[in-house]
Amino acid sequence: MNNKDNFDINSVDSIIEFAKNLKNKTLRQACGEEIEKHGYKGKGNFGQILEKFYFGYEPNSDAEPDFKEAGLELKSSPLKILRNGEFRSKERLVLNIINYLEVFNEDFENSSFWKKNAHLLLVFYLHDKDLDLLDYLIKLVDGWQYPNEDLKIIKHDWETINQKIKDGKAHELSEGDTFYLGACTKGSTALKSYREQPFNKEKAKQRAYSLKQGYVNHIIANIAQEETAVYGKLIEKPEILDEVQSIEDVVISKFKLFYGKSAKQIEQELGLKLNQKAKSYFASLTNAILGLELGQKIEEFEKADIRVKTVRLKENDLPKEDISFPTFEYEELIETDWEDSYFKNILESKFFFVFYQFEGESLILRKVKFWNMSQSDITEAKSVWDKMKTTVSKGKIVKEVTDKGVRKTYFPKKTENRISHVRPHARNAGDTYGLPIADKLTGLTKFTKHCFWLNASYVRDEIYEK
Repeated sequence: MNNKDNFDINSVDSIIEFAKNLKNKTLRQACGEEIEKHGYKGKGNFGQILEKFYFGYEPNSDAEPDFKEAGLELKSSPLKILRNGEFRSKERLVLNIINYLEVFNEDFENSSFWKKNAHLLLVFYLHDKDLDLLDYLIKLVDGWQYPNEDLKIIKHDWETINQKIKDGKAHELSEGDTFYLGACTKGSTALKSYREQPFNKEKAKQRAYSLKQGYVNHIIANIAQEETAVYGKLIEKPEILDEVQSIEDVVISKFKLFYGKSAKQIEQELGLKLNQKAKSYFASLTNAILGLELGQKIEEFEKADIRVKTVRLKENDLPKEDISFPTFEYEELIETDWEDSYFKNILESKFFFVFYQFEGESLILRKVKFWNMSQSDITEAKSVWDKMKTTVSKGKIVKEVTDKGVRKTYFPKKTENRISHVRPHARNAGDTYGLPIADKLTGLTKFTKHCFWLNASYVRDEIYEK
């Protein structure tokens, strides 16, 4: 089927209109019988099949956009559906590979990234592991150009990545360095794919520019015309970013006004009456300091996948508690490679820490900090994940059961790793996940929910005190 006759390759509107005929169809329905012999293998083959059999051109890795005459780059990406029927991205949107040896000579406006990705044609499909990918249902199709306020942040992100390469630190790049535009590793093959970098003999992992998952969700909400009124903006006018270096500067300047004041004093100064025992107390205080309504999500933080953590410090600077992350499923843990793991994704995130310290009964705001973990520390924390995966995959979970019925496990303890450990994170003993292999000692096929934790001492030494 030669679909090139069905659209004008020189016209953005013509290409997008033709693409919209894909909505609510599968590749099999849209492309006809010849698609059965597509022959593509690997993770990205949905996009390759789409290019060849629907749009009629051979997949390639050219520096030019896919529809170069119109300056339009085609990207496809999987969706999931929430219980309320809204769409969300299943993953970040991977763009072009970063060529370390060339990109340091570029500026943003003439960069390989901008030439290729200034205007995107996006095709979102429902991922279903039980279906052949030819039967994935395409739900959303549209063009995307970056609004001015987003583009300023994306340009700053690109420059941050480029500066690290110029400094000979391409091997230290992390998705947590930036806000909307990330430098992501390319799946499990990234472990084997290392590239030369300028200004340093050490090779760096192959990385690609990518739009963060939170930013992709923002695009999806726009295309699907979902209600986004719950969000509050930090940057109401894009011009603000001409006067400051980054979002970080905007946020920190607002908090600095309250350094050294107690949570109660801050409440009073902002004219609030909050329930100090409520779980949302510190989130409400953060919103109020930032000038947002209580309960609103911070739009820029959501787009950037920023994880906000409020930490209460004891008088010796040690956090009162370790920091927990969401629980993991044992089955998923042993089926997932490190590069695609949820734990690695968390560790590569950008965090926003708000530190309060006890003075008697009062909590004093000491400082706030944007932070992301160094690559060397991520490698060190990986050993906790590795041990956890091995433990579960061997079915050797319970070490002993005490006289009181307490189950002691082989899971990584706080004393074994400077950065992280694993321990329960469940409502009660009955709050469990299934085990892929029954425990050899007890025969259990389900086990209490656990999660990875950041050690309190690591938070003090590497985040608060640095």
